[in-house]
Parts: sequence; C-alpha cells; structure tokens
Amino acid sequence: MMMHKRIIFNILLLLLVTTVGAQKKEDAFRAYLYNNTYNVYLRINFYNQDVTVPGQELYGQLPGYLGKLHNSFCWVITSCEIIDENKAEFQLINDFGSEDLKATLTRENDSIYILKQGAGNTIKVPHQGKWQKLPKTLEFKRK
Repeated sequence: MMMHKRIIFNILLLLLVTTVGAQKKEDAFRAYLYNNTYNVYLRINFYNQDVTVPGQELYGQLPGYLGKLHNSFCWVITSCEIIDENKAEFQLINDFGSEDLKATLTRENDSIYILKQGAGNTIKVPHQGKWQKLPKTLEFKRK
C-alpha cells in the first residue's frame, strides 16, 4: 500500500513539473521588457492580446505597446504573429496614427530580447522636448 502511494505521488510530481515547464514556453511573449538606455519598455501579451494602454483605454485590448517612462506617449501594437517559440513579428502605429512600421522581436534567452525595426517609419519617442529616434536594433531585458 505504501509503495502505491509513493508511485502515485511520483507521477503527480512528474505531471506538475512537466506542466510548469510547458507554461514557461508560452510566457516568452507575455512580458514586461525594458531598455534603460532609452527609457522605453514593451508591455506585451501576444497570446491573449489583452493589454490595455493606461490612460488610452479607447484603443481597447491589444497585443501590447511600446511606452516611454514618465510619459503617456506610446506606439500601439496593432497585430502580431508568433513565428516560433523565440520569434514574433508585429505591426505598430504611433498613438497619433500618423506613423507605422513592422518589427520583429526575438528572444535571445530567458531575459534578453532584441527588437528589430523593419519596413515603415522609424520609432521616435519624446526626449527632453524633442523627438528621439530609436536605433533599428534595440535590446530589451525582461523584468
């Protein structure tokens, strides 16, 4: 009887560990990512696409957005496609709707992501009363 309990316990433990590992893969594109150099961040959920931009709820639920710390300006992610467990493509528009672009987000490891701007406008964010262009390739860290 004791042996049966031990076997059942081990099976349940194995199922729990397997489930936890599977959830981590799904969390690759559900994250808060930041870049300290430019004080920008990405808040994304490419799975449920249920992110709301604070103060701009008019947009509804989205795959995510790129924001600037201490500023309400943002680039809204309008659509996304997960290519594989480490790469996603998406489209952004600025919050005025006047500029747009395509981009890719690649997970290098559990904490480093690379944003590459593709076709379209260059991402610009407010900085000291002027517009600052972000580099075409930008590293983000997971928080």
